Amino acid sequence: MSPDQQIARCVTRVMLCEDDPRYARLLTKVLQQADDLELCFWAHSGEDACKRVPEKNPDLLLLDLELTGINGLQVLDRVMRLPRAPEVLILTSFADQDKVFQAIKAGAAGYLIKGLAPARLQNAIREVMDGGTVIEPSLAKRFWNYFASVQGQQDDVATLTADELEVLTLVAHGLTNPEAAQTLGRPRRAIKAHLEQIYRKMGVRSRVEATVKALKAGWIEL
Repeated sequence: MSPDQQIARCVTRVMLCEDDPRYARLLTKVLQQADDLELCFWAHSGEDACKRVPEKNPDLLLLDLELTGINGLQVLDRVMRLPRAPEVLILTSFADQDKVFQAIKAGAAGYLIKGLAPARLQNAIREVMDGGTVIEPSLAKRFWNYFASVQGQQDDVATLTADELEVLTLVAHGLTNPEAAQTLGRPRRAIKAHLEQIYRKMGVRSRVEATVKALKAGWIEL
């Protein structure tokens, strides 16, 4: 079995932060239906999620945006500051574009509207773990306009190698890690290693932040 095949078969450990018990039970069943997904913890509140993420070390956090107590955006901010932050996929019962836009700019890997089909949720988690971003078309257009608005602005960023710039350019155009690996003829793990190094050098936490900084510096173009 090749290293990439081994990676493909890895189980993704998912933490759920949802304060509606009925919906949380539904999501639990959806996750249990997939052999490559495992629910490692259900946090009943934002406060509980912030406490448990460092302890449970999930690969991905399914985060309700509308929580009582501290809200989803506050949880996201705290989680993304952790040394080993998980991927974060936002769950929302309404398409509040301002809040979702803010969440993705802050490091979330995308969002899903509650009530979606089980297969859609499972595939969205897989897509995020492959390095993708899950964004509805209406919000994707807003991000494209946002990227265009910052293109060419000056910003102080660290120097990237030619290989790192090549990877970042593909990421900025929406390619997932497997797609970038196939395009460049490199192992998927090499793409992930490049992205980790890019984020460290640029002082960012997500693809969106890295793309914005690179556009401002004039390193890449849309």
